[in-house]
This record gives sequence, structure tokens and C-alpha cells, in this order.
Amino acid sequence: MGSLETQIATSQDRDQDLLYLKSKLTDLEDRSQRDNICLLGIPENEEGTEIQAFLSSTLSKLTSLDFDPPLEFQRAHRVGPKCSDTSLRPRPIIACLLLHNQNRQILQAACSHGPFRIGQRDIRITADYSKDTNERRKAFLALRPRVCQLEIKYGLFDPARMWVTKN
Repeated sequence: MGSLETQIATSQDRDQDLLYLKSKLTDLEDRSQRDNICLLGIPENEEGTEIQAFLSSTLSKLTSLDFDPPLEFQRAHRVGPKCSDTSLRPRPIIACLLLHNQNRQILQAACSHGPFRIGQRDIRITADYSKDTNERRKAFLALRPRVCQLEIKYGLFDPARMWVTKN
């Protein structure tokens, strides 16, 4: 009996350690991605061969911001395997900006403006988070209709904390 109690205690300690390490890994992932933005809805091959030049001009037009110095990217690419079926949603574009304040300006403009439009398409610009953080943020979506029905102001803090305000 004593041996089983020791094994259970050890197992519980391992579970706690695992949860702690998982939260640390998520935090590290989010911190490494904090200068990234994710662009959703840009049609495939719209960017041509120069994705950074395309993003620089497109983001300036969409957000109506004058960037001084001009936007510079560490890297930019589409995520996921290329699909030949054009009826599917286009792959997201992940772009890592060199200057953090430009990242924040773009995200603030996107937040205050809502979806942008290019032709007939809605374009959304979001922060790039880890998979775990995105899942935690999605959990709040179930509350959204009820909060709107009750006319309560709400929002999400980085990375995944919800605030609500009544009156």
C-alpha cells in the first residue's frame, strides 16, 4: 500500500511538472512570435514573387498608416501546403517585422478597423500566437453571443484573458 501511495505522489508531481513545462513552452513560443502578424484572406499568388514588397505596399494601403522608416520584414511566407483547389480558403501569410512598434501600429489599426477589403475579399490581420494560446482564445468564442445579447462590452487581453464591462 505504501508503494502505491508513493507512486501516486510521484505521478502527481510529474503531472504538475509537465503542466508547468507546457505553460513555459507556450509562453516561449508566444514571445518568439510576438513580432509576427498573420494576414488571412489574401488570395493565393496575389503577392507574386516579392512577398515583402507586396506586404509593404498592401499594409500601408489597408491601414492608411505612413510608416517612417518604411516597413521592413525579417521574413514573410505562406503557411501550410499549397493546394490546387481554388475554392478553398487561401493559406495565411505570416510576416515577421523588424520593428516591434510597427507591428503594434498595424495590429491596433486592424483592431479598430475590423476586416479590410481587397476587391471582393475580406482581409483580416491578427497577431500570431502559438497553437495552445489560439485554443485558449477560441474558448471565449462560445461566450461571445451571450455577452452581445446582454449588451456587455468585452475584449481579449494578450494573450488569452477576457475582460467584460457592464455600463
